Amino acid sequence: MPHFFIRSSTTHLPITGNRFSLSLRLQAIKLSSHSGPDSHNQQQTFQANQEPNKELEPLSVSHVASPSSIKKLISSQSDPLLAKEIFDLASRQPDFRHSYSTYYSLIIKLGRSRHFSLMESLMTQLKSLHCPVTPALFSNIIRIYGDAHLPQKVVRTFYSIVEYNCKPTSKHLNLTLDVLVADRRFLRPAFELFRTAHKYGAFPNAKSYNILMRAFCYNDELSVAYKLFNLMFKRDVVPDVESYRILMQALCRKSQVARAVDLLEDMLNKGFVPDTLSYTTLLNSLCRKKKLREAYKLLCRMKVKGCNPNIVHYNTVILGLCREGRALEAIKVLDDMHSNGCSPNLVSYRTLAGGLTDQGLYEEARNFVEDMMSKGFSPHFSVAHSLIRGFCNVGKLEEAYGVLGKLLQHGEVPHGDTWSEIVPRICEGEDMERLAALLNEVIKVEIKPYTRLVDAGAGLGDYLVNRIQAKSRNI
Repeated sequence: MPHFFIRSSTTHLPITGNRFSLSLRLQAIKLSSHSGPDSHNQQQTFQANQEPNKELEPLSVSHVASPSSIKKLISSQSDPLLAKEIFDLASRQPDFRHSYSTYYSLIIKLGRSRHFSLMESLMTQLKSLHCPVTPALFSNIIRIYGDAHLPQKVVRTFYSIVEYNCKPTSKHLNLTLDVLVADRRFLRPAFELFRTAHKYGAFPNAKSYNILMRAFCYNDELSVAYKLFNLMFKRDVVPDVESYRILMQALCRKSQVARAVDLLEDMLNKGFVPDTLSYTTLLNSLCRKKKLREAYKLLCRMKVKGCNPNIVHYNTVILGLCREGRALEAIKVLDDMHSNGCSPNLVSYRTLAGGLTDQGLYEEARNFVEDMMSKGFSPHFSVAHSLIRGFCNVGKLEEAYGVLGKLLQHGEVPHGDTWSEIVPRICEGEDMERLAALLNEVIKVEIKPYTRLVDAGAGLGDYLVNRIQAKSRNI
């Protein structure tokens, strides 16, 4: 059995799981608590006179440490079973009574280590003492049972609170509801508890309603969630921003965006300020439903209604516009970002450059690619490739060479497909000086797995073969 060394001022005594050594420790605590001039000699005498092979006589009350010392000893044990042995040994001493804080500490220690039968036995003892019990004890027990996925024990704990001369609170109710709704089988029992909790002194608050509303929404019972929402007003419970957001998110998941927007208007009319997540949900749904005009109007109204748009809101609208081939309008959103003090990020630039390229607006796309690189952002290789290929396809080779040159100057490694696109065109134009200059830039850049210069060199190889064959025919 492992030994646990407990430090007193001058004595180090091992604690094992037998009554003899635990008794030694209890006596050591008593001795170490004295501050008289003879305390050091007493401890030395105590240590010298003990013989491990003799049974220790029962301790009298004068030898037992104080309840606070026992509590500290129990709290310091990493082994919950050893802590329980210390508790039991101290309990057997005449006229000794543990403090409530000792019960509290040991109950939580046993519960967190999943020794539920021992924990419940201590709770029974505590109830028989008729001492005041703090609500925090039951909060912790509910969490412990919840973490162990024991919803039935959670419910029993809630109903048993009154047996300890303690009233359950809204916090106990919400903790219990949180555990129950996590398991769909206990959704109805959670609703029943919600309905009857007031009989036990626990009155549902806005969080209680929110827990059930969210659960019913995820269970595809939106109508029940709406009834709960309306019930809040009848019961004089003021909904909060989360209450509205839960319903808006559920409506958007069911593609009922118009109803979600109406709910937002109702929220604003009642004086609530929607949070950023509520706006993100609506903007994303409007863009997916291709209601881009409404999305942009909502984006513009946010600041007026007390919520400054952030980068996520702007990028959501930019992406929605680019997906629908309206990249030029997305540029206006980017301009709005600057005027509202919000700086575009990598996603903003990549989305917009990609959208412009997809629409064949290569000049505008090039400007944004160069702008983003000047700010230290790296264009995605697919954007750079599409831009260079686009310029090549419309016969603007100089512009394509310029984009490639900018990429290399900023240390960006073009994809192998990009090399395969541009090298043959340089060779067709017999512009070997330009090719040499590009290759000189290439060797300055770190070569990555997807660079594939060998594949790109196929175009150069074809060019050289054709030149040799042409010279042979001339001879």
